[in-house]
Amino acid sequence: MPKVAGTLHFSKYLLIVGLLLFSLFSVSMAKDAGKNQGPPPVPVRVAMVEQKMVSDQISLVGTTAAVATSTIASEVSGVVEYFPVKEGDFVKKGDLLARLRSAELKIRLKGAVAAGEMIRAKLENAEKDLNRYSKLKDTDSISARIYDETLYNHRALSQELLRSQADIEHLEYDINQTKTVAPFSGFVAKEHTQVGEWINVGGPVVDLVDLGKIKVSVDVPERYAVKLSARDEVKVTISSISNDQHSGRIYALLPRADPDSRTFPVDIYLGNPDFKIKSGMEALVTLGLETAKQALLVPKDAVVTAGDDRLVFMVADGKAVPVPVKILGYYDGDVAVEGNLKPGIQVVIRGNERLRPGQPVSVIK
Repeated sequence: MPKVAGTLHFSKYLLIVGLLLFSLFSVSMAKDAGKNQGPPPVPVRVAMVEQKMVSDQISLVGTTAAVATSTIASEVSGVVEYFPVKEGDFVKKGDLLARLRSAELKIRLKGAVAAGEMIRAKLENAEKDLNRYSKLKDTDSISARIYDETLYNHRALSQELLRSQADIEHLEYDINQTKTVAPFSGFVAKEHTQVGEWINVGGPVVDLVDLGKIKVSVDVPERYAVKLSARDEVKVTISSISNDQHSGRIYALLPRADPDSRTFPVDIYLGNPDFKIKSGMEALVTLGLETAKQALLVPKDAVVTAGDDRLVFMVADGKAVPVPVKILGYYDGDVAVEGNLKPGIQVVIRGNERLRPGQPVSVIK
């Protein structure tokens, strides 16, 4: 019996070892199968490379500036009583920029109103005298001299009342102008005064800059300037903000060239609703010319930035193949490129941000 028990224990031991070896073998086979299978295909959207006629383009560096920049001045003199703004603040049209003391003007206004009422009372009395003497004059009951004196006195008081009313309006206007308000919406670029300071008539209060619309000034060589016209659409890139292109239009082609460089100043207006573009930034301006050429076009979403290089991923045999390209121009939502591409080739436009060379892809509709 002891011999049989030992044999049973040894058999169990062999069974356990066999199971362990089988498990290790199965795990190894699963790993090898996973390695052979590779990662699953990445779902992507694609578009076709097209060849079309496009206009030639030239890119030049310009400078941004605010369309409206103004030093806001006070129309009356006085001591600053309230100054609620500071540099960098955004103010809307009609917002208060500064308020001057108006106590003296209000006292003078009360005196002018009182003087005007006194003149009005004298004029009413003179008008009664004139009416009465006019009737007596018709019946030759008074002398012409008395009538003339009454008439001239009435006219003098009428003119004096008009002058008094003008003085009152002037004082009311000055009181109203002790409040300096923003004539347009913009940013406070500089403060010229503070509470307690005296401001003369026409003295500066703040510099106000309107960034709602931006002017881009660029010098265009003579050979290109003759091919441009006012209201032409252009593309502008502010690289310090992003590589996105903004649409603008030529506002003015200045007719006088720089005699040394033979370049013509061109002003371009650009919308800036989020105020991200500031005055004095560098702007890359892309101008379309009249001449045309054949070019390969891909959607702009197909172009991937890799440092200073640009590339697109084409789909070949179900895999992503990177193709270096050179940007030749931008045309609405497309980009003209130069590279090892042909019309009809599929390029990835969605899902290309994290693709790796040779990675399997699955095209989705």
